[in-house]
Amino acid sequence: MSRADPLSQTSRALMGRLWRDYVRRHWRWLLAAAVLMVAEGSTLGLLSWMLQPMFDRVFVAGDGSAIWWVGGAIFALFVVRAVTGVLNRVILTRVAQLTSTRMQTDLLAHVMTLDADYFQANPPGALIEKVQGDTLAVQNIWQVLIQGLGRDVVALVSLFVVALSIDVGWTLAAVVGVPILILPSILLQRYVRRKTGQMRATAHARATRLDEIFHGIAAIKLNGMERYQLGRFQGLVDAIVRAEIKSAGGRAMIPGLIDIVTGLGFFGVLLLGGSDILEGEKSVGQFMSFFTAMALAFQPLRRIGGIAGTAQVAAASLQNVYAIFDTAPRLAPRTGRAAPATTPPRVTLEDLHLDYADTPVLRGVTFTAEAGRTTALVGASGAGKSTIFNTLTRLVEPDRGRITLDGVPITDLSLADLRSMFSVVTQDALLFDETIRDNILVGRDDIPQERLRAAVEAAHVSDFTDDLPGGLDTRAGPRGSGLSGGQRQRVAIARAILRDTPILLLDEATSALDALSERLIQEALSRLSRGRTTLVIAHRLATIRDADRIVVMDHGRVVEQGTHDSLLDAGGRYADLYRLQFSSPEDT
Repeated sequence: MSRADPLSQTSRALMGRLWRDYVRRHWRWLLAAAVLMVAEGSTLGLLSWMLQPMFDRVFVAGDGSAIWWVGGAIFALFVVRAVTGVLNRVILTRVAQLTSTRMQTDLLAHVMTLDADYFQANPPGALIEKVQGDTLAVQNIWQVLIQGLGRDVVALVSLFVVALSIDVGWTLAAVVGVPILILPSILLQRYVRRKTGQMRATAHARATRLDEIFHGIAAIKLNGMERYQLGRFQGLVDAIVRAEIKSAGGRAMIPGLIDIVTGLGFFGVLLLGGSDILEGEKSVGQFMSFFTAMALAFQPLRRIGGIAGTAQVAAASLQNVYAIFDTAPRLAPRTGRAAPATTPPRVTLEDLHLDYADTPVLRGVTFTAEAGRTTALVGASGAGKSTIFNTLTRLVEPDRGRITLDGVPITDLSLADLRSMFSVVTQDALLFDETIRDNILVGRDDIPQERLRAAVEAAHVSDFTDDLPGGLDTRAGPRGSGLSGGQRQRVAIARAILRDTPILLLDEATSALDALSERLIQEALSRLSRGRTTLVIAHRLATIRDADRIVVMDHGRVVEQGTHDSLLDAGGRYADLYRLQFSSPEDT
C-alpha cells in the first residue's frame, strides 16, 4: 500500500516524527487514555451481546426475573462508558494542549535562530500562521488517532466477535463490500492532502496580507487603497473557502462510501437472517443482537474512515512545520574564541564582498575604525552603509573578505559573545507592545534603579515620561505606536546607554528628533561614545563633522577616507555631498 500511496507514506513518516519529538514524552498519559478507551469501546460489544437474553428470555420467554439483571447490566455498561469517556477526553485534551504549545515554543525558538535572508523570503504574516495556525492544525491528531485505535477499533472488534459468535455467514454478508473501499480511499487521501496544502498556503498569504494592511493602515487611508486591499484580501479568503469546501468534501466521501457499503451489508444480512428466522434456525434475540452489533459498528466505522482525511490535513500542516525545523541557520550559534580583552576594540574590515540575489552590494570594502574613536559612514542611499552594520553583527555574512576585532576574526567568536559587544540605535527604533521600562531593560533584571534612572535622564526619556500618568510603566503600544518618532528613538538610545558595550553603532540615531531634542541627544551620544569604538551612519553631514574618521561610500565601494576638513580640501565625493546639503554660505 505504501508504494501505491506515497502521500500516505509521507503522512506516516510525519506522524512518526511528531511522536518521537513531542508526543512520546506523554506516553504514560496516552497509555492511561488508551486503557480507558479500550474499556469504553468494549462496552458496545457487551451491550449488543446483552440484547440476546433481553429479547429471548424477557420478551419472548416472559422471564420477569431476568429483567433486573439484564437491565442492571445494561445500566452498568452505560455508567462505565460515561466515566471512561469523560476521563479519556480530559487526558487527551491535556496531551494535545501540551504538545501543541511545546511545538509552538520550539518553532519560535528555532525561527529566531535563522538568518536574515530567511525573513526576507518569508514575511511575518506567513510565519505567524505557521507558528500558530499549522501547530494548532495538528493539535488533535493524536487524540483522533488514539480514539480511533483505542476506542473505535476495540469497539469494532468486540462487535464483530459478537456477530461472528451468532453467525459467520451473516457477518461475511455484512462486510462483503469492504474491499471496494480501498482504491477510492487512497485516491481521496491524495485529493484531501493536495487541497489542504493549497488551503494552508493560501492561509499563509492571508496572514501576510492582514499583517501588511494593519501595519500600513495610515498609507492605505491616505492613498485611498481600502477597496484595493479589501479586494486582494477577498480573493484570498475566497480561495481558502473553495479549497476548504473541496477538502471537506473529500474527507466526507470516505465515511459516505462506508455508509453505502454498510447499507449493502445490511441488505444482505436481512435477506439471510430473515430466511433463517422464518425457518426457525435462529431466534429473534440472536437476530436483534446481531443487528444491534452491526448498527453500533456503523459510527466507529465511519470515524475510522474519517481518520485518513484527518491525518492528511494534519500532515499538510506538519510538512510546513518540519520544513521550518529542517531549515538550518548558516550562522549556527556555537562556542568560539573568547571576545578580545581590549575595550574598546579596533574594528577592521578587509576586502568585503557581498551580493544580494546576484546584485553587488559591497565591492571590496576596506577600512579601519580605530579603538575608542568615532568613524562615520556617509554616502547616497544604497551605497552599502547599513549592510556594513549587518556584517559587523553577522546578521548577514559577506561572500568574501573578513572582519576582525583587535585582529580576532569575528567568525571565530560565538554569536552571543560577538553581539554582546554591540549596542545599536537605528533610524527605525523598534519598540514592543510593552511598558517603556520593559523596552529599555529588554528582559534584564540585574539593573539597579539608580542606573536605569541615569540612562533615562541621559537619553532625555524622562523629559516626556515624567508627564505620563504611568511614567516608565506606560505601554509603548504596538510597535511603539503610542509614542512619537522622537520619543521612540530616545527610548532606543536609553536602551543602548544601559547596554554599555564597547562598540556603538548609530544609524541615523537622531533622524526623527526636532532641533532641540537633536541637540540634547547629540550631547548624550557624544558622552556615550567616549571610551567606545563608535561607527555612525549619517546622511546629514552636519552631525558628523567632529568624527575622527569619515569613510565615504559609493555603490558598495570606499571612495574616500579622512577627516571633515581634509575631505573638503580634497574636493572629491564628500565635498560634492557637502555642497548639495549646504548650498548657501550661511549654511556652511
